[in-house]
Amino acid sequence: MTDERNFRSSYYEKVGCRGVEEKKSLEILLKEKPWDKMKLKQFCLRFTVPAAYRNLVWKVLLDILPVYTDSHQFVMEQRTDQYNDLLYAVEMLELCDMKAPRSKILMEMWLLENEERKPPIFRETNFSSGDTFMPIVTTLLELYDDEVDIYWLAKSLTEVVKQMQKDLPKLKEAFQTMLEKEDGELYNHLLEVNALEALPLTKWFNCCFAGILEDASLTKIWDKICSGAPKILAFAAVMLVITLRRNILKTKTADEVLKCVSEIPEQFEEVIANKAIELWQYYGAQPQSDQLAKK
Repeated sequence: MTDERNFRSSYYEKVGCRGVEEKKSLEILLKEKPWDKMKLKQFCLRFTVPAAYRNLVWKVLLDILPVYTDSHQFVMEQRTDQYNDLLYAVEMLELCDMKAPRSKILMEMWLLENEERKPPIFRETNFSSGDTFMPIVTTLLELYDDEVDIYWLAKSLTEVVKQMQKDLPKLKEAFQTMLEKEDGELYNHLLEVNALEALPLTKWFNCCFAGILEDASLTKIWDKICSGAPKILAFAAVMLVITLRRNILKTKTADEVLKCVSEIPEQFEEVIANKAIELWQYYGAQPQSDQLAKK
């Protein structure tokens, strides 16, 4: 992280706002017509997106909205109409009890749109896409109020995860390599108790840590995922186990390790997210070299 301040100064200079707050730098980017998606990605990769702009920025990065701001209202009207049509169809076809949790209703809408009765299985990993969509949409329901936005963000993030499947072995390899480098003692202990391969990495990566880390912490990680850098997930996994190292080093079996990583103290969750981003940036995160999850 020694070059972080120099990078910030350099970046601010390039976008014409050296020495001002990150929020001001983003506001300058959002005044461009049309928006430069590459600059937005660069910003999100380097900084945390201000909460007031996160919903909007994510929708542009995920192609829910175009870079042409004059078209935003029209496009969202079309997205809203499609949402309402799906909601109406789910009710009329009695595909779901309309008193069910909203996450369940939204998933039925997603399945209907994709002409599926059950969540498809990701072929590469034999993982149910429902176990991706459901925790993601549940998290988004806690973050935002507009269910139209929630639906489109959830389906877009699920598509990102789907495209990421072929690269999950690379994410797992990155996790092991980085863990051994950062904490050799912990890495060796996990090997000794046969827990390294037992860690639920596929689940963590495929739900983007939704339901694993608390919602406010997740947004910082999802900034990077929406920007095309899901490799951040491997660093989040590394910091999760390192943060819990004291308890993990007391374990004697893989089952005890799994129990330990499933019980993350609330005060550690934001630490995990922040440290994951710091570690990722320290090791030279480069958007052009992070090819995971490209469509």
